[in-house]
Amino acid sequence: MSSAFDDFELKGHKFDNRFVVAPMTRTSADKKGKPTELMGEYYERFAKGGWSMIISEGVYTDRQASQGYINQPGITDAPQTDAWKEIVERVHEHDCKFILQLMHAGAQFQHNEYTDTPIAPSAVQPKGEPLSLYGETDGWPEVKAMDEGDFDAVMQGFVGAVNRAEEAGFDGVELHAANGYLLNEFLSDYFNQREDQWGGNIGKRIKFVAMVAKAAKAAAKDDFIVGIRLGQITVTDPDYQWPEGEDAMIKLVKALKEAGVDYIHTTDTDVNRKPFKGGSAKTLAEIVQEFSDIPLIVNGGVDKSNYEHVAAHYPNAMLAIGKAALANPDLPKRLKSGDKIEDLDFAMLQPTATLENEWKWRDEHDKHINDE
Repeated sequence: MSSAFDDFELKGHKFDNRFVVAPMTRTSADKKGKPTELMGEYYERFAKGGWSMIISEGVYTDRQASQGYINQPGITDAPQTDAWKEIVERVHEHDCKFILQLMHAGAQFQHNEYTDTPIAPSAVQPKGEPLSLYGETDGWPEVKAMDEGDFDAVMQGFVGAVNRAEEAGFDGVELHAANGYLLNEFLSDYFNQREDQWGGNIGKRIKFVAMVAKAAKAAAKDDFIVGIRLGQITVTDPDYQWPEGEDAMIKLVKALKEAGVDYIHTTDTDVNRKPFKGGSAKTLAEIVQEFSDIPLIVNGGVDKSNYEHVAAHYPNAMLAIGKAALANPDLPKRLKSGDKIEDLDFAMLQPTATLENEWKWRDEHDKHINDE
C-alpha cells in the first residue's frame, strides 16, 4: 500500500517523502513586496522539519493590478528576486524543493501599491467581505472588466514571473487558479460574464487559463516544474459550484494536460468532499486521477488522522498540508517518530496572519520549534 513516507518523483525531481507545505498567505514582506529575513526563517523552518517540498504563499506577478494584499511579496523586479534567491538557498540547504506560487488577485483585491482599480473578467465584485486576517480595508473596490491591454499585461506578468523564479533558483512555479483569484475567476460563471471568446460556456471560460499555463510552460526550462492549483470555492464564497458540474473539471483537466502542466494541485474544504453541482460520486482529485496521468497534489483537511488513507487512495499524489504545518513546522518528523502533534491555535494569526504575530505568540507560549 502506498505510504506518505514513500519516495516520489516529479518531472525528474526526486523527493524523500510526499509531504508538501501548502501555500498560506502571511502578508509579511516589506511595503515594496521584498521578502524579509523573517520570511527566510519561516520557510527554512519547514525545510528543516522534514518536508520534501514547500509551495510559497501567493506572490504577485506584475507592477500593475496583480497585488491583492498589503505586504504581499512580489517577483516583479531585481530587489524582490534577489531577496527570494537568498530564501531559496536556505531551503535548498536542507534537501527540500521550493515552488513559487504565482498569483494575480483579480477582483479579490484588498491592497495594491500600484493601482486603486482591480481588474477581472467582468466588472463584478466578490461576494462577502474582505478578510481582516490579511489587513483592514473598507470593502471591495469597483472592478474594471479586462480589455485587450489588460490581457497582454497579465500574460506578460506571468511569463516574466516564471523567468524571475528560475533566476531566483526555485524548482518550479504554481499558477494559482483557485480560491477566487484572477485565473479562478475566469472559470467562474459568477465572475466571468463575458460574451466574447473568453466567456460563456466552460470551453470558453477555460481558454485564458489554459493559455497562461501553456505560455508558462513555453517560458520554462525543461527541468523547471510548472503546476497549477484548482478548486471551485473562493475565499469569500465557500458554496460556489461550476454550473456544468463534474463535466467542467473533466474539460479543464483535459485542457491542462494539452497545455503540458506538470502537476495539478486540487484544493477543497475537505479532500474527500464530492463538490460538484448536480451530484457526483467523485472528488476534484479523483477526476484528475481518472481522466489524466498528470501527477497530483491534494489539499483539504489532510492531517494526522487521515494522511495515510489519503496517500493510499491517491498513489500518484503528494499531500499538501496547511493548518497542521503551521502548528507543527516539523510535522513529517513528528509523524515518523510518533511525537505529539500540536493543534493549531488561531490566536497565533491574530489580529492579522503576519509572521510577526506568529512569532510573538510563540514567544508568549514558549512554542518555538527546536529544529536544529
